This record gives sequence, structure tokens and C-alpha cells, in this order.
Amino acid sequence: MLRHDFRPGRLVAGAAFVLAGVLFAGDAGGLWQTPWFVLIPLVTGGLCLAGAAGMTARSIRRRRGSSPRTGPTAPGANTTP
Repeated sequence: MLRHDFRPGRLVAGAAFVLAGVLFAGDAGGLWQTPWFVLIPLVTGGLCLAGAAGMTARSIRRRRGSSPRTGPTAPGANTTP
């Protein structure tokens, strides 16, 4: 049973930031040399891909007619006051 909807945009954004962090940490630790201008396209490209993935997932979710699980119509929610 899923506790929340799958959000692929957040997954892609997180992966881009983790990759940028690993590159920065490896450079700071002296394992390799990473030019400063590599991280800017990596992060902006990751955010653009995350936006595209999020919009695609939202359009698929809308087309299917499923609604988010928050609010009074959520499974197990008490609808009577």
C-alpha cells in the first residue's frame, strides 16, 4: 500500500542535487578536480528535467482522473463532523 503518490520530478531533482554534492565533495576532498562551471549546468539541467517529469506525471494523473490523497476524500478520512 502506497502512503503517498509517486513524484518523479522530486526524484530527478534530488538525484541532480546528490550528484552535484558528490562532485563537490570529491573536489573538496582532493579525489578529483571539478571545474566550477560544471555544477551550474548540472543543477539547472536537473531542475529542468525535474520540471518536465513533474508536468508529465501531473498530466498523466489528470488524464487518469485520480485525485491527490489529501483532504477529506482521502481513504480512511472521517467525513462527518
